[in-house]
Amino acid sequence: MYFAGLGTAVPEKSFTQAECWQALERARRPEITPRTRAVLQGILTHDNGIERRSLALDNLDEGFEIDPDTLHRRFVRHAPALASEAARRALRDAGLDAREIDAVIVSTCTGYLCPGLTSYVAEALALRPDAAHLDLVGQGCGAALPNLAAAEALLASRRADNVLCVCVEVCSAAFYLDDDLGVLVSACLFGDGAAAAVVSSTPREAGRRVHWRAGESLHAPRHRDALRFEQRGGMLRNILTLPVPKLAADHARVVLDTALERQGIAQRDVSGWVMHAGGRRVLDELKKRLGLQADDVRASAAVLNDFGNLSSPFVLFVLKAMLDHRAAGGLWWMSSFGAGFSCHGALLEVA
Repeated sequence: MYFAGLGTAVPEKSFTQAECWQALERARRPEITPRTRAVLQGILTHDNGIERRSLALDNLDEGFEIDPDTLHRRFVRHAPALASEAARRALRDAGLDAREIDAVIVSTCTGYLCPGLTSYVAEALALRPDAAHLDLVGQGCGAALPNLAAAEALLASRRADNVLCVCVEVCSAAFYLDDDLGVLVSACLFGDGAAAAVVSSTPREAGRRVHWRAGESLHAPRHRDALRFEQRGGMLRNILTLPVPKLAADHARVVLDTALERQGIAQRDVSGWVMHAGGRRVLDELKKRLGLQADDVRASAAVLNDFGNLSSPFVLFVLKAMLDHRAAGGLWWMSSFGAGFSCHGALLEVA
């Protein structure tokens, strides 16, 4: 499988962490107790690796309109639009017409539509009526790699020659507040956005060549309650626990070692690192556990700084940034983790 094109999209408005704190200072909601306000101030006014986030809001005060119907309307309005824009840009980058797409796969975890987002993306791009539609839900931040693995299976089975893979999250449609530390940290980490990749059975004729060589996954249901969504009051409430950074790093180590052994290569053969960054603490744990230097995760840190934790689109943002900045080719390792507890990885050959 080869990457033919990549595209990303974020909402028009971007807000600094300082601006988010100012909005929280103004907010008058019963959930924001003095303790809650103090915790949020500590997170938002100190360096946590995030400078700003793009959010599907006209203004930050709008973000405190927290009820099921308002949040659902936000998802319905913005998820199809962001997904479709990222997909258009990926098609343009690939130099393909929409009618050359044989299947579309969309991943999300921050809202629900029936029919799924594939219906809206297919309509917006005027895909062929016989293109296959696959909607993937419930995989959290790690979803990009299972999405791509599904595309690889379609290509390998010769059921498709070109597949459009899209990850979109409107995290502001899953905004929740109470006095739980994990909930408060989540409110300060996540941003909205979408990323799309066109993958094909043959390499592109011009530009850089990115070949998906092998993928790996690891699922540990015993840690499911460490990182997941639950429903409370008709809304999504993020459960984010203190063990997550170490869990992510430990699982990332296992997935990487498995892939290296199966491919018969050593870690020193890997020259590029396309890593999901759940937050600065997570990125620090990944560096420590995988023996990486700051320069190895520079692209991940930059995406985190500029957009926050985008959830499932994050690693595709990082991959695009590395390609756009002409990072040296060779073997690259792409890895994501998320709800489940799950961790995924893929070895890419980049020329």
